[in-house]
Amino acid sequence: MRQRTIASEASYSGVGLHTGSLTTVTFKPAPPDSGITFVRTDLPDRPVVPALVDNVVDVSRGTTIGIGEVAIHTVEHAMSAFAGMGVDNITVEVDADEIPNGDGSSLPALGALMKAGLVDQDAEKRYITVDHPVYYRKDDVTLSILPSDEFRVTMTISYGHPAIGTQYASFTINEDTFRSELAPARTFCFLREVKMLQEAGLIKGGDLESAVVIGDDRILNDDLRFPDEFVRHKILDLIGDTYLLGRPIKGHIIGAKCGHEKNVNFSKQIKKAYLSGQQERAGDGYGALPRRQPPALDVNKIMKILPHRYPFLLVDRILSFEPMKTVTGMKNVTVNEPFFQGHWPDVPVMPGVLIIEAMAQVSAMLVFGENGEPNGRLAFLTGIEKAKFRNTVVPGDQMVIKAEMVHYRDSACKVHAVALTDDVVAAEAVMTFALMEIDA
Repeated sequence: MRQRTIASEASYSGVGLHTGSLTTVTFKPAPPDSGITFVRTDLPDRPVVPALVDNVVDVSRGTTIGIGEVAIHTVEHAMSAFAGMGVDNITVEVDADEIPNGDGSSLPALGALMKAGLVDQDAEKRYITVDHPVYYRKDDVTLSILPSDEFRVTMTISYGHPAIGTQYASFTINEDTFRSELAPARTFCFLREVKMLQEAGLIKGGDLESAVVIGDDRILNDDLRFPDEFVRHKILDLIGDTYLLGRPIKGHIIGAKCGHEKNVNFSKQIKKAYLSGQQERAGDGYGALPRRQPPALDVNKIMKILPHRYPFLLVDRILSFEPMKTVTGMKNVTVNEPFFQGHWPDVPVMPGVLIIEAMAQVSAMLVFGENGEPNGRLAFLTGIEKAKFRNTVVPGDQMVIKAEMVHYRDSACKVHAVALTDDVVAAEAVMTFALMEIDA
């Protein structure tokens, strides 16, 4: 399957459910491997917040992502539409601090996607393919994901209310089922909660047109769109929250009594199990957890060897190290990197020259001793051959750099280096270094 974005721009406007802010959202196409990013166009410098689970800052009656003082509230319905329609890469420009609620469903976001049109891109989709279960449990909430060749969600909810009772639903998530069976399902709240939520500063934009409201013994809205609309909306929310993993899922999620907080915590468990690059083990009821292996060289040792410092030190740790033969290093790429301020603010992409620099810094470690200690030499980059850039590196990526010695003599060496993100080659090059003695 190919990655997907939209063919043209599309916008919609409305009021935020919780903040009451009048907001216009504009969807714009984005390049392959750039993911989903939100841009606050109302703020100076148009700050960017990648739609990733590590950027979730609040789960009070909705999912809020943010970095520092910048936040975007209630992203789950738009995220669900992106997931349901297979959109991998898109820029979401927002001129306030919350996504418009509309009728409390994913229909406004879906309508904008359909207006813009969907287009496949020249890059393969990168899935989270589940091959072993991950479990999450807290209080009476349970979530699990099991191996499956497709993305499926099964959900059970139970409320001690005659208008809801216990509801069960299970759907294979594809474009057809999302459009017809899930996107129209609206958010809901109990009338008795409204005053409490208002006192907490929430649902400032709520009314009977923006949610299903449940009274003491009946539903106050005229009609439900589905007899089981409540459980369908819970599935819709879960789809949006798990799409903050940054990849589509091939697996079967089974949940009971879920909400945004639990969905996000569950997503973090999936990330640990499938996006950490490390071997997992059974946890204590909270899912599969990665075994953290000690680095061959941590950043403190690296700084004893390399002369580089912030903002130009582009190696966080050395994972494996065989002097004069091979070395593997790692760079965690965050949106806080200073170069993202200008490259490019709307679609942050790591400059190719800095990818090469990170590869060179890791490669330079090859000439040091068995314990990674300085040995009186520095490696100076003197040539680059056969450099190729194959994929973008964006905020949230973990760039793994592997370097192998090709040729060595006392005064010079040649190294072949490859930079990967999620096991996909981002760049490769053959580099030549001059080896120079320095004063101890």
